[in-house]
Amino acid sequence: MVVEDDVTMRQLVTNYLEENGIRTISASRREEVLGILARHGPDLVVLDLRLGHEDGLDLLREIRAQSDVPVIIVTGHRRDEIDRVVGLELGADDYLIKPFGLRELLARIRAVLRRRDAAPAQRDEKGLWRFGTWQLDRRTRRLTSSCGEHTPLSKGEYALLTAFLDAPQRPLSREYLLQATRVHEDIYDRSIDVQVLRLRRKLEADPSAPAIIRTERGVGYVFALAVERR
Repeated sequence: MVVEDDVTMRQLVTNYLEENGIRTISASRREEVLGILARHGPDLVVLDLRLGHEDGLDLLREIRAQSDVPVIIVTGHRRDEIDRVVGLELGADDYLIKPFGLRELLARIRAVLRRRDAAPAQRDEKGLWRFGTWQLDRRTRRLTSSCGEHTPLSKGEYALLTAFLDAPQRPLSREYLLQATRVHEDIYDRSIDVQVLRLRRKLEADPSAPAIIRTERGVGYVFALAVERR
């Protein structure tokens, strides 16, 4: 699904993808996007963050609230770096800056789809992980406390938490965490620090003195708790 409010650009992208064997549907407004998402279940979304009076980041939040469909975000200006960073943290899988070449867009779409298709072995999400006073249900992606309260996780937070749970009590570098969470390689590694800060706010009794996700000076981070899998 190509989400773009510029008619000429939308038609150009749609025609090019169709010519290269990718069945494409397009939309320009929020209602269209959510309707297509519900009815057709597209394999990937190309989302322009500038949609007239609508905010593409708000739309990305709505997409992520109901689907894990891969999303490539498009921004119009290099000064919009903050939008790209926020978009990736909200769960986008990649980004492009206008003007971009159609061949590059096609290559990025194919790369994202390859990562998605290669992921099942990495996404064995059956069973439970228990750590401290927390439990993560991998099937439903629900994080609950010992008193049964549900704590919502963004796609990025979930990916980071599962990376830690896969390697508990081991120092993990920022580079490793970038790869494990599939944050785009062009984004500086401080984006991992932002994700860790947000995850600490949800897990730690005192985020200013973290006892679960500890900073490993000169290396990165370590998940300090033992993890029980069921």
